[in-house]
Amino acid sequence: MPAFLNSNSNVEYNQPLTTWLADAATTGIWDQSSRQIAVGLINNMPDGALESTERQFLSLLDEASGDLRIRLTLYSLPGIYRNGRAASHVSTYYSGIESLLKSRLDGLIVTGREPSAANLAGEPYWKDFTRVVEWARENTYSAVWSCLAAHAAVLYCDGLGRVKSRSKYCGVFDCSLVADHRLTDGIAPHIHLPHSRWNGVVESALKAHGYRVLTRSAEVGVDTFVKEYKSLFVFFQGHPEYDSDTLLLEYRRDVGRYLRGESDRYPAMPKNYFTVEAAVMLQAYQNEAARGPQRELPAEIQETLLRAKTERMWQAEAVRIYRNWLDYIVAQKRARIQASKSANAKPAAFDRDIFCRRRGFQWCFEAARKRSGEAEESCRWLRDLRKHALIRRVLP
Repeated sequence: MPAFLNSNSNVEYNQPLTTWLADAATTGIWDQSSRQIAVGLINNMPDGALESTERQFLSLLDEASGDLRIRLTLYSLPGIYRNGRAASHVSTYYSGIESLLKSRLDGLIVTGREPSAANLAGEPYWKDFTRVVEWARENTYSAVWSCLAAHAAVLYCDGLGRVKSRSKYCGVFDCSLVADHRLTDGIAPHIHLPHSRWNGVVESALKAHGYRVLTRSAEVGVDTFVKEYKSLFVFFQGHPEYDSDTLLLEYRRDVGRYLRGESDRYPAMPKNYFTVEAAVMLQAYQNEAARGPQRELPAEIQETLLRAKTERMWQAEAVRIYRNWLDYIVAQKRARIQASKSANAKPAAFDRDIFCRRRGFQWCFEAARKRSGEAEESCRWLRDLRKHALIRRVLP
C-alpha cells in the first residue's frame, strides 16, 4: 500500500504518489489498526530544500510501506522564518506545533537545518523543539531525529554537545554494522549512506549515557544510534532519505556562496560521489577559482554538474532501514491494541446451571436453580455442592 499525505489540499508532486486527504471521521480508523500508521514530519529544512525534503521522505515511506498504509502529516516549528513561496506553502499544507501536541501519531520524523546561533540552545525554535522531544518521548512508538535534529535532541536529553570537525563530512561513506537491532534486520555488514555535516557527537559520550551505536564509519564516525525511552528514539547523523542529486545541489549552492563572497572557504567536493571525469573537471575549476574572484559558475562547470548526477546507490539500504522502523512501530502498536482490548474485556459471567450440568450434580443443580433469586452469600451454594456431591451424582 502507498504512503499518503494528510493535508487540507492536494499537493502536486512530480512523482506517482497518491495524496490522501484525511478528515476527522477517518482518524479513528488509524488508531485501531496496527497496519495503518500515522507519521508526522516536522520539516525544518531551509526554504530552498523545503519541498524536496517532503518529497524525499514521502517517497521513502512509500517505497518502504509494502502492505502498510502510511499517513504523513506535515508540521512546522514556530521561530523558523519563511519567505515568499515557502511561507505560502507552509501556511497551506503544514500544521502548527500546538496541533502536533494534541494529535495521535505512531511515529515522528524531525529534520535539521543550518544553525543560526553558535549554541543550539540559542536557536529561536529551541523552546518549542524541547516540547516536541518531551511529547514524542511519551506519545509515539518511535521518533527519528535527522542530522542537526539528532544533535539538538541529545543536547536536550543528556547535555551532550556536538564537536565540529576540521572539514565538512560530505559524500557517500562506507558504514559498518556494529550492533544487532530490529532496525538493522536484513542490512548488509557494510552499507553506503550520504553524510553532509560539519559536526558530530562523540561515540564514547553516547555510550556513557545509554545510547546504542548501530552503524559507524571509519571516515565520519557514528552514523546511526538509538536510545530506549517509552518511545524508541532513532538518531541519524547521515541522510538515508537523500535523492541521488541532493549532494550535488548542496555542493553547487556552497560553491555559489563562495563565489559571491558569502563564504571564505571553497567547499569540499563530495567524496565517493562524482565520476572520475567530473571530479577532475570540478577540481580544476576549484584551482582556477582560488586564483581570482568570480561571481557565477561558468557555463561549462554548470554543464558538468548537470551531467554528474549519480545513481542513488544507498536506496535499497535506506528503504530497508525505514521498513524496519515501520515494522517496529507495527509491533508496538499491535501489542498496545491487544493490551487495551484485554484490559477492557469483561470477564465471562459465571453460570451456575452450566457449572452444575457439566459436573453431573443434578441435586445441586436443582437446588442452585431454586435459590437463584435469593440474596445469599455467593459461595454458599458451592458449600452445598461439596456437601452433597457424593450423594446424588448422575452418571454420564
